[in-house]
Amino acid sequence: MNKALKTALKWLVSLVAIFLTYWFTLPPINVRSRDFWVFVIWSIIIFVVINAFAQVFDFIKANLKHKIEVSTKTRLDLSALGKPIKYTFIFIAVLIVLGVLSSVIGAQIFNAKNYKNLITVSDGDFTKDVAEISRDQIPIVDRDTASRLGQRKLGEMADLVSQFEIEDIYTQINYKDKPVRVTPLMYGDIIKWLNNQKQGIPAYITVDMTTQETTLVRLKEGIKYSDGEYFMRDLNRALRFKYPTKIFGDISFEIDEDGTPYWVASTIGYKIGVWSGTDINGAVLLNAVTGESEFYALEDIPTWVDQVFESDLIIEQLNYNGKYRSGFFNSIFGQRGVLQTTDGYNYLAIDDDVYLYTGMTSVTSDESNVGFVLTNLRTKETKFYEIPGAEEYSAMSSAEGQVQHLNYRSTFPLLLNVSNRPTYFMSLKDAAGLVKMYAFVDVNQYQIVGTGSSVLEAQNDYISKLKNGNIDSDEIKSETAEGVIEKINAVVIEGNTIYYIKLADNDKIYTAKVTVSDLLPFTEKGQSVALTLNGTTVTKIEYK
Repeated sequence: MNKALKTALKWLVSLVAIFLTYWFTLPPINVRSRDFWVFVIWSIIIFVVINAFAQVFDFIKANLKHKIEVSTKTRLDLSALGKPIKYTFIFIAVLIVLGVLSSVIGAQIFNAKNYKNLITVSDGDFTKDVAEISRDQIPIVDRDTASRLGQRKLGEMADLVSQFEIEDIYTQINYKDKPVRVTPLMYGDIIKWLNNQKQGIPAYITVDMTTQETTLVRLKEGIKYSDGEYFMRDLNRALRFKYPTKIFGDISFEIDEDGTPYWVASTIGYKIGVWSGTDINGAVLLNAVTGESEFYALEDIPTWVDQVFESDLIIEQLNYNGKYRSGFFNSIFGQRGVLQTTDGYNYLAIDDDVYLYTGMTSVTSDESNVGFVLTNLRTKETKFYEIPGAEEYSAMSSAEGQVQHLNYRSTFPLLLNVSNRPTYFMSLKDAAGLVKMYAFVDVNQYQIVGTGSSVLEAQNDYISKLKNGNIDSDEIKSETAEGVIEKINAVVIEGNTIYYIKLADNDKIYTAKVTVSDLLPFTEKGQSVALTLNGTTVTKIEYK
């Protein structure tokens, strides 16, 4: 084999090895990505190692051609590799030094103000920004419960349960004005992938967070792009080869208003130094069925998309904003005005968007909040509400204390507007993880707790305790509605008779417990009434 052919073969083997490294690691071809430079270093090492093996191979081949005599044996000469190895180590050392310098340039001590400004926080009006929702709109399903409901639903489908499992994603979205958790199925194993990959994954699961209704949505065409695929239909590989320079962050599973499944891949940009100050600058929407995709800048992302910003990234930026309000050194010495997020967060549906909720507390206190923030996970619009009160785990303990004889455990709270007061809502579960009761806890005075076996019962208990407790009745604003009854229907929910009332020329549906009035069972269409309301719940009814 001549020298030129040997050189070509070494290059070919090196390039194949480098391509395989790229195939499995999928780094972005972007100088602002650490993963890219790690890939460059590995590529150089691969090339040098293959050249070294070529030298060893030549040595072995040469010895096989000679007689086995000491005088005729060839010697292994690696001197030709001396310079390449030397320059390789120098190049790698230079890259490491540059990487360290880049990290130093972006260090928090030099960029405290820039870290603070990664997220813009404005003051908000709670009663204006967070509308009071009716009882039947309150999300009662958390992620754990959604997972249990999903597994139960799949178990009912004999044709699917033997071939597919449920991917543990359960993205919270707003779907047709309802809070919903959605997750796709996935192949059970590689054999089941071989049996089903031609048709794709046939369905996804939705869980209505207000009613616990679980639906297995079958697709006309199966999902062909997912984490469970191989080769070019692997989700991460499909994204990387279509967008080789993009730095991807979190990838969420969502459905549009027509129920079409999409993967929403957030793209990362850096606002400080070379690779510091992580932020989101857009998203790629990839149709999970067809593989068609498009990149959208942040301001152009369709409104049906709900989860663009990673929750952990928002929490990190909120902590930077609270930590560096008065500079870097104040965050260490004195800590005047320094805030941090509480240990946990939840989601709130407002105007067809999903908002991240978390409390803000002083670094010197761990049992009370100075307020809380809401962040739109599509636009990153963030508002701070200066409402002092109990932090979430204190409220959870207060709710558990009301039913301590039952040993129920509280879910992480959801923030609601009840009677124009910020209120924690939580489900209470038994040891098996089943929801048994519900609780409302006042944020300002967390000793005021309303519990019940239904949401309506817990809400009425809470409102009653607000009126009879340490809060002036003027703080609980009641609304009224007058008119002629257009429709009235009775429904039994969890053993309680509830009346649904619609007034003429009024689009709202009001609910009234049978105990509101002894005349409710005899109320008919056409009667004139005056309703006293808490949101859409009737607390008093007068007949005219």
